[in-house]
Amino acid sequence: MIRLEVKVKLPFLWGRAVFKKDIWSHINLIVGPNGSGKTLLAENIAGQFERSGYKVKFLRSDRSSSSEEFLILQNDAHIREKLQTVLSNMFGKSIVFKQKPDGDYVPVVVNKAWNVEYDLQQVECHGLKEIITLLVQLYANHGNACVIFDEPELHLHPQFQQFFMEELRKVSGRHPTRIYFLITHSPFFIDLRAPEELLGVVACHVNREPTHIAELSPEDSELFRKFLPRFNPYHKQFFFSDNQIFVEGYTDQQIFTNLLPFIGKEYASAGTGIIDVGGKDELGVFCKVCSLLGTNGKIITDLDSLFSGKLRDVFCRDKSAQEWLLKQQEKQAHFYESIFSARELKRQVTLESLILRLEKFLSEIGKEICQSDKSPPKGAELFFERLLMINEKHEKAETIDTFKTVVLQGITACEKELQDFLMPQSARSLPLVKNLFALILAATEAAGVYILPDGCIEHYYTQNKIEYMPVAAKDRLFHTELEYIRNLSPQEAENKYGDIITILGRACVKNSR
Repeated sequence: MIRLEVKVKLPFLWGRAVFKKDIWSHINLIVGPNGSGKTLLAENIAGQFERSGYKVKFLRSDRSSSSEEFLILQNDAHIREKLQTVLSNMFGKSIVFKQKPDGDYVPVVVNKAWNVEYDLQQVECHGLKEIITLLVQLYANHGNACVIFDEPELHLHPQFQQFFMEELRKVSGRHPTRIYFLITHSPFFIDLRAPEELLGVVACHVNREPTHIAELSPEDSELFRKFLPRFNPYHKQFFFSDNQIFVEGYTDQQIFTNLLPFIGKEYASAGTGIIDVGGKDELGVFCKVCSLLGTNGKIITDLDSLFSGKLRDVFCRDKSAQEWLLKQQEKQAHFYESIFSARELKRQVTLESLILRLEKFLSEIGKEICQSDKSPPKGAELFFERLLMINEKHEKAETIDTFKTVVLQGITACEKELQDFLMPQSARSLPLVKNLFALILAATEAAGVYILPDGCIEHYYTQNKIEYMPVAAKDRLFHTELEYIRNLSPQEAENKYGDIITILGRACVKNSR
């Protein structure tokens, strides 16, 4: 790590806010959407490094001539030999410099496969020229330097991007006094292998100042150490957008992606992508990264995420959720008195405490239903059947996430029937449960987490009626539903999927958290 205090003000981009950062990695990444000021930020950072004694080399994205690099190749035999070895392995080609009658040197490509030679400046493809330019500047002796590569991915195949990043790591390791910056839109340069490398990421945003992670707690470091090996280029899209939406699996991703065009406000989803992360716990990690990095990543998740897992831990600690609840304190005072004791209200009401109280209500109501000798009320037979099945399968079923989820689904769908079935005290708690659930959903939404109130994506399907959890034969149900959605008109989509489209539309709103 390199310590140098940097302060940048760009009022026309982010008003009165000031970007501040004083700890830098040897390799730093400046990322974000188009128009967020990445290059302007880099120019200001470069100027402050230069005033601190660093020699700055800024390789801009509009680089059109490689004359400087060819001069380095011509005069530095070591770099020339190294590059010739690299190119021979990459392309089956090598470069030689041939002297013209006027004394100048012409870079010539020797294609060994066909035993032909040609002038690189006049004939060769952009990709080969680009990798030569990048590698020459990387290998060149810049001394105590700050080297900035603006969009190094230009004209480069992903494999060559990965190769350049590997070379950058090697060179950086041999020159600890140098510092490198990559201004990039490519996920292949988000090559994070250790948690501390997240400290070298600067995220730029539209209409607000850039953000970064100042430090990682031991808990966060351990979380990311286990996660980073599973962090693939597809996942890394969120570094380049202020409005990515993460979902648990590929079925959610496909359904939401195909419903995006039906959001009511035209172009509301522009710049939004849906990324599946491959698991519920991974959602918690992405939520944590977005929170720390200051990006507006959103999450749409199943109802059972309320009751356990990394995601719950993250949104319960999210400052935006807590700030929202603080604003509700006076408005909800009477409601809090109906669900908490006077002693409990001496402590601050948090999202965690609200969820714990919801769980208590659900466990007690579920236990009462399972222990009752009465027949299920008409209209609630399937709910009772599903709940009793879970109860028989698990010891202390009331502690199981699925059990609590099904009770909550049952209260939502069968409140009237349950009013006559339950003991009076439990019956009186049903409206409290519904109000508490609505409050929790609003608080998690303030944290950028949108919980599906009906359960999971399958509960919004229209081609098969799905009630309660767990859901069987998900893959078959998914393909039937997806085929149907792809043939809908906008009006049909709104009529059939209005609830889920509304949730998706709220998640697409671009805000500054």
